[in-house]
Formats: sequence, C-alpha cells, structure tokens
Amino acid sequence: MGELRERKKRETRQRISDVATALFFARGFDAVTVEEVAAAASVSKMTVFNYFARKEDLLLDREDEVKLLLREAIGERPRGQSPIDALRRLVDRLCEQKHPFARVDSQTAGWWRVVAASPSLKARLREIEDETVEGLAVELAGPKPDGLARLVAGLVVLTWRTAYGEAIRVFERGGSAKKANAAFIALIDRGFAAVHGVAASSSWQTTG
Repeated sequence: MGELRERKKRETRQRISDVATALFFARGFDAVTVEEVAAAASVSKMTVFNYFARKEDLLLDREDEVKLLLREAIGERPRGQSPIDALRRLVDRLCEQKHPFARVDSQTAGWWRVVAASPSLKARLREIEDETVEGLAVELAGPKPDGLARLVAGLVVLTWRTAYGEAIRVFERGGSAKKANAAFIALIDRGFAAVHGVAASSSWQTTG
C-alpha cells in the first residue's frame, strides 16, 4: 500500500510539472498563474504547493537530481580516481545518456528561453547554483570545506553553466545540435583543465 501511495505521489508531481512546463512554454512563465496550473492539472492550488514550495520550482524542479548526481559521482568513484576526474566522467556519462543537463536541442533551448525571459526564474537559478556550489564543496572536502574547496566547486559549476550557455548560443544562431554539443564539450574540457590546476594542491584531490 505504501509503495502504491508513493507511486501515485510521484505521478501527481510529474503531471503537475509537465502541465506547468507546457503552459510556460506556450505563454511564458510570468504570464501563467499557479491557479491556472492547478486547474489544467485537475488539482487544487494547495496541492500544487504541497509538491512545489514556490512557483519557480515548477520549472526548476531538478535540484535534488543535480545534488544526487554530484554526490554519486564523487562518492562512488573508482579507487585512485580523483574527485575532479570523477566529475568530468559524469559529464561524459550524461552526454552518452543524452541527459538534459548535458544536451542541447530544440527542447532544451526552448526551456532556456523560458528561463531567460523571466527575472524570477533567473534569480532562483542563481540561488540554486549557489546552493550547488556549497553542496559540492562539502562533497569534495567534508562538512567544513575551506576556501579552496569552495573555489574549486565554484569553478566546476561556472564551467558547466558557461559551457551550456555557449552551446545554447551556438544552437540559437542556427548551428546544429551536433555543433552545439561539440561547443559544450570543448569548453568543459578547457574549464576542467583549469580546475585540475587549482585543485592540484588539495589533499582531497589527491586522495582516491
């Protein structure tokens, strides 16, 4: 019974998210109200907020997945592999899976257009990035990360964000998805090369 209840909760949450995303794509984030999302998903406004703490989370709803992917990449890396190499391998794995975090096509470009057009979404995304940096620093260096761990974590997140942004620009300028994704990897490689240099003196980078 418990498993069935949890499955229904996941299905409801996904339905609300899918309905909201479709409305945001069609009309823009700021033009759609939570009441309209609730009505389109056949739930109450209160139900929407039971699953999503704020309106922005209806579109930016994968923060927990980001944290889990980073945690698993570092925590489950092979013996002898550095944390930075494990994160770089994560990028490759997500590319192979055509995961939205490492893929540029018409769908992901459309998603970013919705975000770019909304000041509240951009502000929330910056908050999520800051939270991701702090969480990654903890994964790298433990519960009390020092400045170097925070710097490295910030560079990793900046590299990923910048590479993805450049890939989107290539695609929006008429480049193919293949060229856009090649641009993504090219900047990922350069950024991670710099991260390696910064992290080289840390004890946690050399421990595997």
